[in-house]
Amino acid sequence: MRLIVGLGNPGIEHQGTRHNAGFEVLDRLARRYGDPPGGPARSRFAGLLVEACIGAGRVMLLKPTTFMNLSGASVLEAVRFHKLTAASDLLVVTDDFALPCGAIRLRAQGGDGGHNGLADITRRLGDDRWARLRVGIDAPGRVPTESYVLGHFTPEQRAQLEPGLDLAADAAACWATDGLETAMNRFNRRGVGAAGTN
Repeated sequence: MRLIVGLGNPGIEHQGTRHNAGFEVLDRLARRYGDPPGGPARSRFAGLLVEACIGAGRVMLLKPTTFMNLSGASVLEAVRFHKLTAASDLLVVTDDFALPCGAIRLRAQGGDGGHNGLADITRRLGDDRWARLRVGIDAPGRVPTESYVLGHFTPEQRAQLEPGLDLAADAAACWATDGLETAMNRFNRRGVGAAGTN
């Protein structure tokens, strides 16, 4: 059993905002791999849970409904209930304003980069040794960070984001079936190239 968590904020007012990129990736995974595909989510672990079949493995797709700053409560509950090892069984999908819009980056561990959701997960799990998949949303520029991440994508950003969300879902599925190292080798290069960065 593996766990893929997408970070975001619940509520219709937050749909389509930059901070909800993780939710959007989870929605794609649920439509592709949910059992049944596109089936309804259940309320579990202070979140919305879809059980999925990716390759030959069972994977839980979890969207915490605790709001971003308390995401770790949902993650910790799921990890403890299923007796998972975070370093090998957990992937967290999140937005990242340090990456160009639509670029993706997989990492085995690391800091939170000022992201409150990642910080709360690290605090509650007790360390940062768990995989994260970051989806670029562009830098905020002169806009205050909180206002920027809670705002909606511009039409130009949305056009860049959509293929990145599909690529992120592909990368998450690869992590579930082939492991982190394979997914990093396959998708980090593609994600960077897709965004036109070096």
